[in-house]
Amino acid sequence: MSAFDPVSLSEDLIRCPSITPIDAGALDVLQAFLERCGFVCHRKIFEEDGTAPVDNLYARLGTESPNLCFAGHTDVVPPGDESLWTYPPFDPTINDGVFFGRGATDMKCAIAAFAVAAARIADKHHNDVGGSISLLITGDEEATSINGTKKALPWITDMGEVLDGCIVGEPTNPHHLGEMAKIGRRGSLNGHLVVKGVQGHAAYPHMADNPIPHLVHMLSALINEPLDGGSDHFQASTLTVTTVDVGNETTNVIPAEARAGFNVRFNDLHTGAGVEKIIRDRLDAVGVGYDLSIRVSGESFLSPPGKLSDVMVAAVERVTGIRPELSTTGGTSDARFIKNYCPVVEFGLISDTAHKTDEHVLVDDIHRLSEIYGYAISQYLNLAEK
Repeated sequence: MSAFDPVSLSEDLIRCPSITPIDAGALDVLQAFLERCGFVCHRKIFEEDGTAPVDNLYARLGTESPNLCFAGHTDVVPPGDESLWTYPPFDPTINDGVFFGRGATDMKCAIAAFAVAAARIADKHHNDVGGSISLLITGDEEATSINGTKKALPWITDMGEVLDGCIVGEPTNPHHLGEMAKIGRRGSLNGHLVVKGVQGHAAYPHMADNPIPHLVHMLSALINEPLDGGSDHFQASTLTVTTVDVGNETTNVIPAEARAGFNVRFNDLHTGAGVEKIIRDRLDAVGVGYDLSIRVSGESFLSPPGKLSDVMVAAVERVTGIRPELSTTGGTSDARFIKNYCPVVEFGLISDTAHKTDEHVLVDDIHRLSEIYGYAISQYLNLAEK
């Protein structure tokens, strides 16, 4: 492998079938590369009852501040039916300038791009980078997100590490490299609603209590009125019904129970607890008994525009000629944990094939992403004139 080739390092990472939460050697590959480039590496496995152990890597070059960190994950989602892939998902293949492999988009190529960018800068400046460059890489972002970044941040803090800014390499661009960087994310709440009735014969509905109409009224109460109209940096919050089920195999029996699931993506006008109160108030107004379980997987957050986002925008525009939109759209990411420690911005590759069969990226985009990261590092650490 060439010392400074992000495509070769991407290939080595993708050859590791690191289906979450299994590492399969991916962190070993990355650690070996970083240590050759002068990084000091630390590994830590976190686990707790009911969860799989997860390996985490923190690597740092330099001892001074500011410390610019890159965060990411080497775990990937399962490939599904591998016979549907044009090329084996863990045998990285390049065809006509397109790089195929599970994890190419989300997000092994971004990790390789940053690692190589850092290595080039370290080599150019003989490891005197006027601050520090670090990587915080986990293996459970695609799973429970319990034993990875969430626990690794307090671990490195206890070691005396301070992050001054963090770039997360999640795929952020809808169609073309350079379109979009993320400075925040909506929160996510999952709800499971159960309405109980009395089972009976469909010919005698007055002798039963059909839960289905009650459930329909409740779902209407949830979705008929918008949660808000959006905020300065966020689109309007959304409540989406994702499943409705009674488990009824016949048409002449009134079921005893009806269930529904829904997801809320909420902006910075709300907290998870506040959204739950709105939901319960709307359901209570229907006047029918129900059971409701709520799980908030992440709160809404905004990392206000500042030095880090300015540097990222300038780097993207310099390399691609496109000035990226600073957005808060999309799902959740580990940035929701990092924002409690330092400013954070997300920028990576094009997102349109993430988690799909034949996941792929353009080879040229891997190289350009590494250039973007390199320029961002240089500007953040004031190395541009050195």
